[in-house]
Amino acid sequence: MRQTTALPAALLAAALLALTACSTEEESGDKNMPTAKTSAPAAKEQPAEDADSGESSDAEKAAGIPDAPTGAALDAYLAAIRDVDPKIVQDEEKSIDAGRNQCASLANPNDKIDWLAAQRFGNDTLPLTDEQGKHLNAALRATLCPA
Repeated sequence: MRQTTALPAALLAAALLALTACSTEEESGDKNMPTAKTSAPAAKEQPAEDADSGESSDAEKAAGIPDAPTGAALDAYLAAIRDVDPKIVQDEEKSIDAGRNQCASLANPNDKIDWLAAQRFGNDTLPLTDEQGKHLNAALRATLCPA
């Protein structure tokens, strides 16, 4: 019985909070003309220290996400995934991000690892198969994220 009363009470509390947040208006000279409440400026997100450098943060490194490749390592990585399907590298930045994130998955493999690579590198206009995902994983292990 206690669970059935807790849920409606929680929903009621949430609804009341939502209503009180929406009903606050600043007064203007004309009391019949409500004005929109101005909110405080949103806090600007601080970019990660290494966001533009391609270096992994400590949290990314702990998760198995390597630094973004550069120079010859980048060329080798792009060539390896281009062998699976040249269209994959049309957006190099997406290809690099997908590869770095897939490295984290390769660090903790499961039975869907090839499917995940296909999903991560593919999209609606370029659907990839699990077999292509398997080849992508092999390319990643040979270049960007060797075990």
